Amino acid sequence: MAGTRRDTRGIVEARELLARVRFRRREPAEGLRPFLEHYWLIDWDLAEPYATHVVPHPSVNLVFQRYGDEAAWGEVAGVGLELFTQKLEGRGRVCGVQFRPGGFRPFAPGRPAGYWTGRRVPLVEAYADLGPGPGGAALGGAATAYGGSGPGSAGGAGGRAALGAVGGTAGRGGSGSGGQGGRARRCASDLAEVVLAAGDDDGAVAALDAFLLGLAPRLTPGAARAMALVERVRTDRTIRRVSQLAEQEGVSARSLQRLFAAHVGVSPKWVVLRYRVHEALERAESAGRAPDWALLAAELGYSDQAHLSRDFTAAVGVPPGAYARRGRGGPAAGPR
Repeated sequence: MAGTRRDTRGIVEARELLARVRFRRREPAEGLRPFLEHYWLIDWDLAEPYATHVVPHPSVNLVFQRYGDEAAWGEVAGVGLELFTQKLEGRGRVCGVQFRPGGFRPFAPGRPAGYWTGRRVPLVEAYADLGPGPGGAALGGAATAYGGSGPGSAGGAGGRAALGAVGGTAGRGGSGSGGQGGRARRCASDLAEVVLAAGDDDGAVAALDAFLLGLAPRLTPGAARAMALVERVRTDRTIRRVSQLAEQEGVSARSLQRLFAAHVGVSPKWVVLRYRVHEALERAESAGRAPDWALLAAELGYSDQAHLSRDFTAAVGVPPGAYARRGRGGPAAGPR
């Protein structure tokens, strides 16, 4: 597969953000690449607060984060339906796993992808809720393998043994602090600490690889088909309507809706519209001059410029013209 993406699609005022943080992407282990886009890592040390905004991709993310002196923690972030805003101040670090659209279900097969949409669920709760199994083994194993001996043991026999030694840890126990439930929470906290170890990207990648491989994902036909369809929508600009995609697949639009609900978490129409907005957002920021919005609307399959402006404004928070002026050094026009 190709390396990590280099675009900034979805990031509002990407140049402003990248001037303030250290941002990088890393590839996962080969066995995870069919399911994952990449790992992403952000560090900051700011004299003044900054609010970052992202127009979400149709992807589930697994996110580990630490803000200032707070304890590290992890969560499963389902596909976001609204503009995501995060205030950054002081020092902090966030490491994330961006799954391919449709790629998360094999890591949590007990729930349809739509279950996670619009939700942010603490890591240990996400896997405790799914019952005993490889989730607990992976959670404890990754933390044990790297928490004690450091990231240098990545991929070794000790890591593999640890993955099997604590099977089912996160799958049982209640919400109290003792017993297996308490142990699972400690493993989740330990894993977050390892992933977020300052200045150790290799250790973070190794711990994430160990955790995710320990979940033993299996590529089902449904997941494979969903990922392939979303990738086609993302890369083929001639696909402008769900009915068109359904006709190409030889299925009904309703069949596509059921497939996307089970494996992607949002409707095919939502995906088509979201990738349109992402392209318009990138074009508005990268153009040396204001794009020809009427022409761009036609290229993206809109019936007129007004419809593009409506979708762009709803997703980004400002009209496209105002956003483009901001990107060229005009007056601030951040999301309202």
